[in-house]
Amino acid sequence: MSSNKRPVINKFGIVSSSYYEKLFRCNSQNLNKSRSGKPTPSFSVTREYILRFNHTQNLREKEQLKERITKNILRCKRRLGLKTLGSGKHVNIPDGWIEATYLAQCKGDVQEEALNMLYDSLDHASFDYYQLPALFFVAESVLYRLCCDAFQKAYLYSVEMKLAKIGYLVFLRLFVFFLHGHLGDFKEHLLRLRQYLNVLYLSEDTYYKYPNIFSNVAFILKTSEIMYERVLLSESTFSPSGNTEGYENVYSDMEFQKRLPFNQGGYEVNHLLWHCVAAWSCIQNNSPKLNNVLEHLYFHKTQLQNKCWLDSALALLVLGEAAKLNMVCLKALMDLVRDFISSIMSPQNQEESYKVNDFSWAWNIVYIYITVLAEICLYAATSDLRKTVFIGFCGCKGSQENILLKDTKSEDEPILREASVLGLLKYFSSKISENCNQVIWTGYYGLVYNLVRMSWELRGDEEQDGLRNIIWQTLQKTKHSEKDERIHTAVKIAQAELNNPTDPFTSYGTKVPPNVGDETFSKYIGWRIANTLSKLFFPSIDARALPLKKPSIKQVQMKYPKKKEAPMKKRVLRFTVR
Repeated sequence: MSSNKRPVINKFGIVSSSYYEKLFRCNSQNLNKSRSGKPTPSFSVTREYILRFNHTQNLREKEQLKERITKNILRCKRRLGLKTLGSGKHVNIPDGWIEATYLAQCKGDVQEEALNMLYDSLDHASFDYYQLPALFFVAESVLYRLCCDAFQKAYLYSVEMKLAKIGYLVFLRLFVFFLHGHLGDFKEHLLRLRQYLNVLYLSEDTYYKYPNIFSNVAFILKTSEIMYERVLLSESTFSPSGNTEGYENVYSDMEFQKRLPFNQGGYEVNHLLWHCVAAWSCIQNNSPKLNNVLEHLYFHKTQLQNKCWLDSALALLVLGEAAKLNMVCLKALMDLVRDFISSIMSPQNQEESYKVNDFSWAWNIVYIYITVLAEICLYAATSDLRKTVFIGFCGCKGSQENILLKDTKSEDEPILREASVLGLLKYFSSKISENCNQVIWTGYYGLVYNLVRMSWELRGDEEQDGLRNIIWQTLQKTKHSEKDERIHTAVKIAQAELNNPTDPFTSYGTKVPPNVGDETFSKYIGWRIANTLSKLFFPSIDARALPLKKPSIKQVQMKYPKKKEAPMKKRVLRFTVR
């Protein structure tokens, strides 16, 4: 899987540059002086240290270095607050991100553990302005590794998949900061990313066969495209797209304010995303307006077909978080995507797509939705929600009947009745062919890929044996009935990502103790984004969004008020299924 790219000048990587060493020291000194007034110790993981660890042949020195680096890993975990969702006096998120990025340069188990720490922290950490320099540092480091290291190799590596997932979380966070108008002071940082993004843009032929990576790459490229256009060409904060008149009465209890801060060059948030955030706010505040919000949301369902699909992706993430708590929101989410897939797969739209390539981006929405479905299956608040999203509203009467994917072929055109996991499996499996639409085989790939990961995530959890049993039967059926090599590749890729060569079709009876290994899904980022956007779109007196101006050093150490910890604990108790 080789490809021609521009030559690499810095053979070690950007994390070894003096620029970033100065950045780290400056960040650490400023933050820690503001908190404790004590000087910051020098950074212990340096370029020379990493080179010694990777290339030493002396076993005794290797053991000494490993002992020292183990202490660094434990310190980094504490600094990132991995056990406290990034909260506590001992937590320093920016320093932890930078140190984990440095540790990821080490070979072997250290690299894997460092990347896992970084991924977990990016998933659950809160949003704070002072994280931005470190976030850009991680972004440049990940892009360098993808473009100038992993991308150049002939084979796909598990570390490459992990880097793509980390890059997705980084640019997802950058886009949220962009919506708050915080990237105006970081134009130089954006420009530094351009050379790597240009190379990443050429990776379509390499990653096309692996939608789990290609979707992350596509999100990175689309996000950077919007940020470059808005930040480098004009100052921007968000503004609601179109006219918002008439919504004051519907959302009066959410203190809707028409005078939101934006200018003429502001980024226009579409109504679909706006209403998904409104639905989340209704659930958090027990508002009786939820049904009205969902009615308006469904009215704007056609905005899911907009070519600028980034808002749609965020809308699915936020509505997915609402669906983890509320059956009505789950129904709205599934109906929304069902109508979207039915529309773009209609014969009329298929003809238009072949002529002008209108819906070449639609697979991104379908793949993101499938990932959201998998997360709902694992982390929804109740067993009814988890069962419904997997089997569907129509399939709750008899689950075994829905497991049959395509035993019987019909001459009639297959119809997508509902966008549940089994409903989509039955639909995609009946339409897949060698020359089928990318939405079909990508969606099918994503379902099988995520089913393998879900089975791994549920290992050893006796309370979820029912769900894992259905997943196992579904995978068994797919293995024996599906001949398309792309679908079998999805199983192999999922196994490689999990670092687990064990065949999921033969290991069902194997019991593994819970909490072994790292989690494979993003468990908290959707919740963080939903909370942050709700405070931005619907500001109130009690809760503040991210500051619209660069905060002073005293403001940096405040983070969020302590009273925000209560809903966080409530969320953890609701969503932890073990």
